[in-house]
Amino acid sequence: MSQKVLITGANGQLGKELVELFTAKGFEVYGFGRDKMDITNQAQVQEVISTLKPNIIIHSAAHTQVDLAESEPEQAFSINAYGTRNVAVAAEAVGAKLVYVSTDYVFDGTNDEPYNEFSPTSPLGIYGKSKLAGEQFVRDLHSKFFIVRTSWVYGKHGANFVKTMLKLGKERKELSVVDDQRGCPTYTLDLANTILELVGTQKYGVYHVSNSGNCSWYEFAREIFKISEMEVQVNPCTTADFQRPAARPANSVFEHMSIKLNNFNPIRHWREALNSFLKNN
Repeated sequence: MSQKVLITGANGQLGKELVELFTAKGFEVYGFGRDKMDITNQAQVQEVISTLKPNIIIHSAAHTQVDLAESEPEQAFSINAYGTRNVAVAAEAVGAKLVYVSTDYVFDGTNDEPYNEFSPTSPLGIYGKSKLAGEQFVRDLHSKFFIVRTSWVYGKHGANFVKTMLKLGKERKELSVVDDQRGCPTYTLDLANTILELVGTQKYGVYHVSNSGNCSWYEFAREIFKISEMEVQVNPCTTADFQRPAARPANSVFEHMSIKLNNFNPIRHWREALNSFLKNN
């Protein structure tokens, strides 16, 4: 009998990737966007989940507009904190494994070293604070959870940095890109495959899931144009040159300690993943 998987945020860039992958792997997949299940509506969440009784719930729905969150904190906490609580309570009631997709923004970025899963959290802005509140609800209210923190996500669905660069590269011959923020690009397909691997086990806990290696946004942009064979002059600039409402962590490089200690497959290097994405899409 195939396992039932419920995916929230099924219309998002990761959600769509998850629906495709889990369907291809023979799971009975139920993908929900906000139109079918509003995670902020506790009664609706309970009704949907108690009726379906999924074996696995992958909670990828979120308020992800980092700058907008600064001006609408209540909306961000309603979705990222209380929406996650609603999913966690309903998931626990039916005994489903729960994957909560979180973020590198739970860290302030002041470390010189990469962040492992046991590094102290200290979010800078509303988005990070609301996602961390979601993590806390998952820890408090659920017994079989995977908290998957990820970063710099891109893929074939939705808007993302890679697509933006490709679009700008066609329109301009010169671009300025921030060089004083470092992190780990993450291809949605690799992220989805790692989630698939996690949920087949009982190795619950917190996981940092990104492609291996790290770079600045400037280095990331240069690699995108290099692989795509586009002649674009990329100039490094500083975060201060691009004033945004929300502060960004200067260093959100991940160490994959949990992946390693629990003997999961290492995740390929970001350059290899980017090359695969650009050549195949």
